[in-house]
Parts: sequence; structure tokens; C-alpha cells
Amino acid sequence: MFFSDRTDAGRQLAARLDHLKGHDVVVLGLPRGGVPVAAQVADALDAPLDICLVRKLGVPQQPELAMGALGEGGVRVLNERVLRDTGVGERALAAVEEREHAVLEERAARYRGSRASVPLEGRTVVVVDDGLATGATALAACRVVRARGAARIVLAVPVAPHGWTARLGGEADETVSVHVPAVFYAIGQFYRDFEQTADAEVIACLDRSRAARGPVVRDSDVRIVVDGTTLAGRLAVPDGAVGIVLFAHGSGSSRHSPRNRAVAEVLNRRGLGTLLFDLLTEAEAGDRAHVFDTPLLAGRLAFATKWLAEQPVATGLPLGYFGASTGAAAALWAAADPECVVSAVVSRGGRPDLAGDRLAGVRAPTLLVVGGQDALVLDLNRRAAALLRCENRLAVVEGATHLFEEPGALEEVAELATSWFAGHFPGQ
Repeated sequence: MFFSDRTDAGRQLAARLDHLKGHDVVVLGLPRGGVPVAAQVADALDAPLDICLVRKLGVPQQPELAMGALGEGGVRVLNERVLRDTGVGERALAAVEEREHAVLEERAARYRGSRASVPLEGRTVVVVDDGLATGATALAACRVVRARGAARIVLAVPVAPHGWTARLGGEADETVSVHVPAVFYAIGQFYRDFEQTADAEVIACLDRSRAARGPVVRDSDVRIVVDGTTLAGRLAVPDGAVGIVLFAHGSGSSRHSPRNRAVAEVLNRRGLGTLLFDLLTEAEAGDRAHVFDTPLLAGRLAFATKWLAEQPVATGLPLGYFGASTGAAAALWAAADPECVVSAVVSRGGRPDLAGDRLAGVRAPTLLVVGGQDALVLDLNRRAAALLRCENRLAVVEGATHLFEEPGALEEVAELATSWFAGHFPGQ
């Protein structure tokens, strides 16, 4: 036996996934047995935990043997070899599908209730089960996750048979298993305690994860129309929010930026709303002249600020800017407008020099965060700090390069930003 129980299996599996820490990760457990395993992984990666609802289609006379699987969104996977070997006909298969589809819908209501699922678009998603046998359930789960917009899929299990990765047909971008034993009959043979996981335990795991990660966040896709141009965005506002931060992305980036999303998630957990939106359309972003057109970007940021201030969810809340790279120049340019209402500005690896003479007009307290190994940008920020007439601070993240990809660097940026906004938003 390799594992005492699913909690032990989750801890061992988490140790194999440490390389994902600090990235924009979501962990999805396959109910029911995969959820307590996934909970340990989510805790270790400091990532949100959710479920991926997939139902195994068991052979009528051998329910533990999967002849296929169903997933959310109408995903259906069949194992033709098992169907052929067991002689299951279309009528028997349809009966099993009908029963499992009803269970799928019922469990969605039971586990999630009125809560929305965690957004997966553009993120790294770790799909976790308590083990893999035929692979049908895992294959369906990967397809469900891909359909929901995941940028990268990691399938992780405590134990799997030899050749297991081939069964996935390339559906996962990365596969991880703690043990791949030579002799494999069933997942349960590798656990001392493999009692069936109760629904109550699944719900408890999800509730603990949500409680540990802060308030419930209400997020929605938004469209902001500026002079006939539609800009897509994602507005996330936690219950009891104390302010909202608008993100201005850098050159070549968008609302899907994994670094800005990681920072936004930390802000959400600390009670701050976030609006991540595209300053340029896809067509415009292909023209480098637009990417460095600071007045254009700042104008759109200013319009989005006015739009947000008029939304009921933002009524009475202070607003702030978080700008990265060229987006920081746009944020500072917009903040210099006498009519600008933002209460604080944070720049991450920014190009404040692109704001030029506008720097002297910025009134909102400004934090400039730069990597210690980003020599050129660090020099530009030091010069910009000397031109600012508002309260300002230059914070250097030692050992970090321009994209803050080093372990712990982005987390430090998020903590600095959270403290700055919390300290300068009215009423805080």
C-alpha cells in the first residue's frame, strides 16, 4: 500500500506539483473521491479549489469498470474496447447514460448551490482524482476543462497503471502520478483506507477552501464600448468590498494576463474588487503603434473608470489603478487628469517614462514596484519618482526580473499592492 488514506495521497501528490506554485492555478477535484485529494493540493499551491463534475459510465454488471464517462457541457467519452469486450449494447448504454446524467445535474446543485464555478479561462488547471484506472473519467474531465477555456491542463493522480498517459490521447498538457505500479488491479488496492467519500465531505472541503481564501467573489464578463470600440473585461467584486482596482495591462498582454490575474485574486481575497479589461481589441493589439500609444490607452482607461463609477456595484467605493509595463504609463497619464477620481496607483515593472510631463500632475498616492534585476526599468522608475509631486514610494523586489517570474516575487508584488490600496483608500 502506498497511501494511508486520500488525505495522505493528496499530500504526497502536492509535493510533486510544487513547480506550479506562484502561477495562476485552479485545482479541480473529481467528486467524490478526488476532492479530498485535491483539497490537499489546493492548500499546498495556495490555489482555489473547485470541482469538475464527471460521471463514470459503469458496465451494468461491473459498475466499477468504466465503459465511458459524461461531463458538464455535454461532454461524452466512450471506451470502445470495454464496450466491445463486455458486449454492452446501445440500449443498455443509453440507460446508464440517462441515469448518470441525472446524477450529474443533481450533484451540481448539491455541491455548488447558488455559487458560480471558479473561472478557468486562460488559467492553468490541475485536474485531480484519487487514482486512474481506465482513464475514461479523466479524459472527459480534461475535455470539460478545455471547453471552459483553460490555457494549460495538468492531470494529477496519486496512482495510475503503466501506460496511463497514452490513454489520455494528449488531452492533458502535463501528467503527474506519484506511483505507477507494475501490477495494477484497482485503485483501492493502494490505499489502507479507501472508504467511499461522502457528499458531506466534498461540501466541507469546498467550504473550507472558500473560507480560507476570503469572501465570496461575484464576477461577471463585461463589455465597455468606447467610441464604437468594444472592450471585453472581467469584473470581480467580493462581498463587502472596500474598493475596486482597474488593471491596465502592458504591451502584448490582455485581461487574460496570468500575472495580473494572480495579483487580482489576492486583492479579491483581501476584500478589493478588480476590473481586468482589454485596452485594445485583438486587431488593434497587432499594431505596435497602438501598444505604445499612451494617450490612447489612458483615454480608454479613463472612460472605463467613468463607466465603472456608474455601475451599482461600485457605488460609494473608492477606485484605484494597477498598471503593468506600458499599462502603468497609461494609468499615470490618466491619474494626472484633474477630473480623475482614483485614490491610489500601483505600477508593476512599469514604464512611467512614457507618461512624460504628465507625471508632475499625478495627485493619487503612487507605488512603483520594480524587480531588483530589472536594471533599465529600475533606473526609469527612479527618475520618474523624482518627477512625481504626489506621495510616492519605490519598492524594489530583490532578485526579481522584469516579469517577476522568480519564486515568491509575484506574491511580494501582490502583498505590496494590497497594502498600498488598503492604506490609501478612504475609510481604510
